[in-house]
Amino acid sequence: MDAIAGLLAEQPFWIWAGLAAAILAVEVVTGSGWLLWASASAAATAAVVGLADISLPTALLVFALLTMVSTLLARRYLPRQATAPAGDINDNVARLVGHEGAAVTAFARGAGRVFIDGKEWAAALDDGEALEAGASVKVVGVEGARLRVRRI
Repeated sequence: MDAIAGLLAEQPFWIWAGLAAAILAVEVVTGSGWLLWASASAAATAAVVGLADISLPTALLVFALLTMVSTLLARRYLPRQATAPAGDINDNVARLVGHEGAAVTAFARGAGRVFIDGKEWAAALDDGEALEAGASVKVVGVEGARLRVRRI
């Protein structure tokens, strides 16, 4: 324990920088998003400790305050979910717009199932008319997990 206290007294900047890197590594592995702010706060604390010779209790207080403030501000002002831009090839549902397929079942009250791009999807008719099983359709939009289709 004396060795750790001695190292902290001699190299406080590198202890805080190492803590920041360790927290960031855990964040990369878990992908939670919560540890980014603690990692950034540890890095900022390393900078403060490197510029001003402050005591361990003061450094811990700086770290705690920075972590709380940065986490609260990030949760308040950063978007909770990033939305994919139009045309994103990783959005496996939106990329179906414009694809053609066939009705698997007859549509009742404008709703039914279609076979598009090798999969069966729930669908709603865009124009609301009747559609028989086997009719050709084209995807014109997406509403949640349901495709909007029209007869072609």
